[in-house]
Amino acid sequence: MKLDQTQRQILSLLQKDATLSTQALADRVGMSPTACWRRVKEMEEAGLIRAHVVLVDRHKIGLGTCVWVRVKLKQHSADVLERFERVVKGCDEVIECYELLGETDCLLKLYLPGMEALSAFMHNFLLKIPEIDVVNSAVALREIKNETALPL
Repeated sequence: MKLDQTQRQILSLLQKDATLSTQALADRVGMSPTACWRRVKEMEEAGLIRAHVVLVDRHKIGLGTCVWVRVKLKQHSADVLERFERVVKGCDEVIECYELLGETDCLLKLYLPGMEALSAFMHNFLLKIPEIDVVNSAVALREIKNETALPL
């Protein structure tokens, strides 16, 4: 979908603050509230705007440890990947999961309370998945940049 300048402005503003009223949004982009509302609805219906969410400070709820887990599967068949995906999608600790090219088949991002939680996750969950061959993890020492807004 090709975005015009007004759509880019609307999306940029909503990415920073999804609680903006239609009136406030319209004022900032220089259009009527009705026309602005229509633009937002069109983008929602097109799937460009997937959701309006609240971003929670993970540190304030005790999830200060960020871990990246690289997974190599035993086989590269559709059914093995499908079973792995189903299990991972049902795990709350896995915030993101990507299928990759190269030596690593999948990359998981976790937010956990600490190293004890990582040990429990590995032993009680990840290492019990029969499709997994090799697991490597990396713990983030500190967060340098973490943005949710996409460049428009």
